[in-house]
Amino acid sequence: MAAVARWWRAGLPGLLLLGARAEQTEEHLKREHSLTKPYQGVGSSSSSLWDLMGNAMVTTQYVRLTPDMQSKQGAVWNRVPCYLRDWEMQVHFKIHGQGKKNLNGDGFAIWYTKDRMQPGPVFGNKDHFLGLGVFVDTYPNEEKQQERVFPYISAMVNNGSLTYDHDRDGRPTELGGCTAMVRNLNHDTFLVIRYVKRRLTIMIDIDGKHEWRDCIDMPGVHLPRGYFFGTSSVTGDLSDNHDIISLKLYQLTVERSPEEEKRDKEVFLPIVDNMKLPGVEAPVEPMSGLALFLIVFFSLVALVFAIVIGVIVYNKWQEQSRKRFY
Repeated sequence: MAAVARWWRAGLPGLLLLGARAEQTEEHLKREHSLTKPYQGVGSSSSSLWDLMGNAMVTTQYVRLTPDMQSKQGAVWNRVPCYLRDWEMQVHFKIHGQGKKNLNGDGFAIWYTKDRMQPGPVFGNKDHFLGLGVFVDTYPNEEKQQERVFPYISAMVNNGSLTYDHDRDGRPTELGGCTAMVRNLNHDTFLVIRYVKRRLTIMIDIDGKHEWRDCIDMPGVHLPRGYFFGTSSVTGDLSDNHDIISLKLYQLTVERSPEEEKRDKEVFLPIVDNMKLPGVEAPVEPMSGLALFLIVFFSLVALVFAIVIGVIVYNKWQEQSRKRFY
């Protein structure tokens, strides 16, 4: 059964149930990484903490990444790199448009990446990115799609070598995902990304009940510090309004045991433990001394055996040759 947790305070993440256990944390809103009304100076002031890109525009009620028009692309990026060890990003968003079911697109993404303001084909951002991407995908590209119901939320960690597979909706590289019916709703929709002790948890509140519902829970996720938060969107032949109402980042203070401190040491390349992804070869374990000795020993035995057989065959051939001459 999926874990569900009610908000303890309006507008704050409160206590979340992670799996079957609850973990109490201290929370502090980090304004330098948060985007909230009235979006003062966003996209127009040099002192703003956020930059707009492409077709993104600011109103008094939301930041619209793309309008409900074809072939639009937009993004908003934080100017300040994040050096927090444990954090939670709460995303208040709205997706709406004139398109009917499966005739809308394409969705939007939330990013925590090394590079910012880099337009590209992955929901408006560059491919081969370094970091984390969380995708709210509203259109199924893969034909004969049976296992997933769209809109669909998924996540991907990229070390810079992986390609997001649009034709398969990112399936080959996803960490996990869930269906999320988020279009044309009359109530608020939220998504929360929580990163604590190398564990990535994504939960959603899209039913208007002020309850978090599990979507993704992945341990062993190693994300470097000093990356940037952002969100982007793109439309093609199909379109939607993709609106960001707020991005609120919370610093989480959690206790660690000495073992956890050792395990959670600083990393410099995004990786996920025990997960084989296309294009990433598993490291080959070095052979033990015994295995190497046995290989050399049996190779020498085989060589000696081949030499002995060769000598015997040669002697037999010489005897047969002498008999023919006499």
